[in-house]
Amino acid sequence: MDNSAITIYNLAEILGCEAKLNEPMKKHTTFRIGGEAEAYIKVSNLSRLSAILKECKSTGAEYTLIGKGSNVLVDDNGIKGAVIKLDGEFNNITFLDDTTIYCGAGATLASLCKVALNNNLTGLEFAWGIPGSVGGAVYMNAGAYGGEMKDVIVSVNHMTRNGAIGRIEGEDLKLGYRTSVYRSNDCIITGVTLKLKKGLKNDIQAKMDDYIGRRASKQPLEFPSAGSVFKRPEGAFAGSLIEQCGLKGKKIGGAEVSEKHAGFIINKGNATADDVKKLIKEIQNTVKSEIGYDLECELIML
Repeated sequence: MDNSAITIYNLAEILGCEAKLNEPMKKHTTFRIGGEAEAYIKVSNLSRLSAILKECKSTGAEYTLIGKGSNVLVDDNGIKGAVIKLDGEFNNITFLDDTTIYCGAGATLASLCKVALNNNLTGLEFAWGIPGSVGGAVYMNAGAYGGEMKDVIVSVNHMTRNGAIGRIEGEDLKLGYRTSVYRSNDCIITGVTLKLKKGLKNDIQAKMDDYIGRRASKQPLEFPSAGSVFKRPEGAFAGSLIEQCGLKGKKIGGAEVSEKHAGFIINKGNATADDVKKLIKEIQNTVKSEIGYDLECELIML
């Protein structure tokens, strides 16, 4: 283990953070796959996060931020340095006015959707059933059923590698298909301000029920996975292309192309990251050679 990871772990303990050494990342990803993080740290407020990031910079320690682990594949060899998870105050959801919400990046999308529903606010129904944190949803500009996070985001708060607080709003967020400015600016999302609209609770609930029903009927929710593996290619759907190539049910080790939805790779039992990577490569090569489409991964490799 790198000495800098131990230094960050020791600081985290002094700061009162929950911290573990050699923590199996399969416990923290929806794929249930991944080696150990040298140090795994839950950070509960801005001052502790700032202190840890400053220490990482001064010691040269590597760090990786993780949300709810729903769109990632962690390498079998694990993650060097510190894995940081936002917790505590980062889970808070507060109202700025009747239709404006400030939500910490560590909160789940599910909890945010429930708050919106309970306050008769519409605009987030599409996110009901998407696993993951609000910070991760902003990072990826998560979307479904014709809605995206960019439809409701006003501004995003963040912290730089130097431990400084900042904010980006409007077009500067560069929210596009599964992307944002945070894919490249090296900042940690700490919270987001969202603008919703007043609606009727029964209508909002009906939409949420409809979307969760569709997910349950079409997606392999009964198996560990990381959600959709590939981005939607222009003019087509990844799952349909994969199915067209006869790859439903294709297995490598414990990883399998879902029989229910070919856009998903599922962990059928003790799958390794290497199994998944090999299966991804085979899918990409087959679809390219048989149909001519280049499938780009939506999945983030850690």
